[in-house]
Amino acid sequence: MFTKAERLISLRNLRPKKKEGFLKIISIFSFLGIMLGVAILITVMSVMNGFKKDLTTKILGLNPHIVIQPNGFKIDEKYILKLKNDFKEINLSKSFTGEGIILSNESAKGVILKGVDKNEKKIEDFFEKFITKGKLNNFDINSVFIGTELAFDLNLKEGDTLSLMTSSFIMTPLGSLPKQEKFKIAGIFNTGFLEFDQNIIFLNIEDVLSIFDKESKDQNIEIYLRNPLKANFYKDKIQKINKNYFIYTWSDLNKSLFSALKVERNVMFIILSLIVIVAAFNIISGLTILIKNKTKEIAILKTLGLSNRSIKKSFFLTGFTIGFCATVSGIILGILLSINLEKIRAFFSNVFNLEIFPADIYFLEKLPSEISLNSILVIFIISLIISAISSYLPASKISKMNTFRALRYE
Repeated sequence: MFTKAERLISLRNLRPKKKEGFLKIISIFSFLGIMLGVAILITVMSVMNGFKKDLTTKILGLNPHIVIQPNGFKIDEKYILKLKNDFKEINLSKSFTGEGIILSNESAKGVILKGVDKNEKKIEDFFEKFITKGKLNNFDINSVFIGTELAFDLNLKEGDTLSLMTSSFIMTPLGSLPKQEKFKIAGIFNTGFLEFDQNIIFLNIEDVLSIFDKESKDQNIEIYLRNPLKANFYKDKIQKINKNYFIYTWSDLNKSLFSALKVERNVMFIILSLIVIVAAFNIISGLTILIKNKTKEIAILKTLGLSNRSIKKSFFLTGFTIGFCATVSGIILGILLSINLEKIRAFFSNVFNLEIFPADIYFLEKLPSEISLNSILVIFIISLIISAISSYLPASKISKMNTFRALRYE
């Protein structure tokens, strides 16, 4: 692609003379600018990928992957049995969820009441993972589990009693009144998600059906998959079995959140790509000055028989080499930063006593980072394209130079 003469000219251009020190400075700034731009871009994309993965993992740990609601039709045992036979890789559990009000210590708060079967393996795994106070064995009839944030807000602890009120009504001599029952706090859980720990109360399935005045036919079916990312695939297959039921997945519930993350990621990518573009302008200015300074040499090369195309290729190779080396260096630096990001954060936090990534705000134990080979490949290609365009623009002007005029005035 490049002849030996073109490579030699390019190598000579990359090693400017002492009197051309300004060109050397521009080349260094071009190299550093592209390298840092690529490194920062890779690091930020790794953090965004890591945050999305960590968030997805926590959401999947807290919510069922697919939910089937009766939608006015009874979910019978034949339907459940068919699901188990057709999809042996799924786990089923029954639940019911509704909105209510918690009354305690002269305080009231709207909450979500979720009835579960504590004997279901997925429920057991959840409580074993997140319980901070209490035991699952204490989770009997007329007992509840509440989140740490809710317990803090209402000044509640294990063993206390609280009242739950729902929109169901009971008839009394004074007329219809909202249904209200007392429950004992069997334990407290902490998932790390403020909204979840502040608004969810777990009850036994029998209790929640009773307080909402519902029957077993009103229960939902929750499905847990080995691969939660295939939830929409299974949703379509399950929907074909009986279209009367309302079926939704974990991704349907969090669609707006992940859409916002995707938009934010794309915007960050575009903004940080501008760093590479700005740095590439140094290549344009550096090559333009270099070509102006090499006017005499270019004229001599033309006189000796070197074609305009070869001269353009040699100067293009000069700029592209700077961009290529800077891109490769930036990728290496970006990967190293992404791998050691948590160590860097901990170092600055300890040295400067700064909370760079407060756990009580972001509810993440450490700064997440997930290196994506696809992202690195895209960044590499884009950086090379920007470098190629920046190198081509000044090199293309060489064909317009007048050889004899250059020799006369130089």
